[in-house]
Amino acid sequence: MGRVRVLVVDDHRIFAEALAATLAAEADVEVGVAGSAAGAERALERAAAEGRAFDVILIDADLGPVGAAALRRPRQQAEPEGQFGRAPAPGRLSVPTQPGPLRPPAGPAPDGLPLLARACRTYPELRAVVLAREDDPRRAVRALQAGACGWVAKDSSLPRLMAVIRGVLRDETHLPPALLTGVVRELTAARRDRTESERLVESLTPREEEVLRCMVAGLGRQAVAERLYLSPHTVRTHMQNVLGKLGVHSTLAAVAVARRAGVSPSEPAAPPTPRATPTVATGPGAG
Repeated sequence: MGRVRVLVVDDHRIFAEALAATLAAEADVEVGVAGSAAGAERALERAAAEGRAFDVILIDADLGPVGAAALRRPRQQAEPEGQFGRAPAPGRLSVPTQPGPLRPPAGPAPDGLPLLARACRTYPELRAVVLAREDDPRRAVRALQAGACGWVAKDSSLPRLMAVIRGVLRDETHLPPALLTGVVRELTAARRDRTESERLVESLTPREEEVLRCMVAGLGRQAVAERLYLSPHTVRTHMQNVLGKLGVHSTLAAVAVARRAGVSPSEPAAPPTPRATPTVATGPGAG
């Protein structure tokens, strides 16, 4: 295995810089740092354009939507996001990770997992690992579904983290043993829910399933009537039948069942292709 390029994405400056310095002390590792989702996407794009794409991205599960611009070092000491660095001595990941005054107390939802999903879609060869302060089976399942290959506690040792990094580069999936049981339970429950939802959807008639797909697309009764060329009264009857067969009492709940069953939204019909107007010959030679 050649040199490994790793991008650390964390808006907690102290943790991110300590982790980057620790990793960069490894002889075969180069490290970039980004403090926000936008900064990470710029770093990934720039590295790919330069032919030096990152191999692994380590993403804070609780990454702030905006980043920690106010926490960066003074301008004269700052390094651009994504710049490779090297540090003199290795250490552990267990640097201060408590929020303290470094994180805003509350705000929008974390941007770590959405960034992970976007990065994995855009760069299929990139291996993504989540850095988390606590094990959360439900979020771990979401991370795996978004494309993550690993989940590592922020207080892990350097050998543990390096084992995960090298493992995911061999197409392995790494989860802490304490998290594995919860992840399997969540996946089993999700599959059970999907199977039950599929069974309920299969009870619908073809026309009712068409109406359900329109509901998944967010269409109201009148819009469904126009798309399926039905009367609003008929659509109302079909919608009531759909709710009854799915065992729910609202359109929102019906859509939730449909999504678990993998029902795709209805697409508008393609406009008919206009017919060519026949050319009528005129003039002395016509006829």
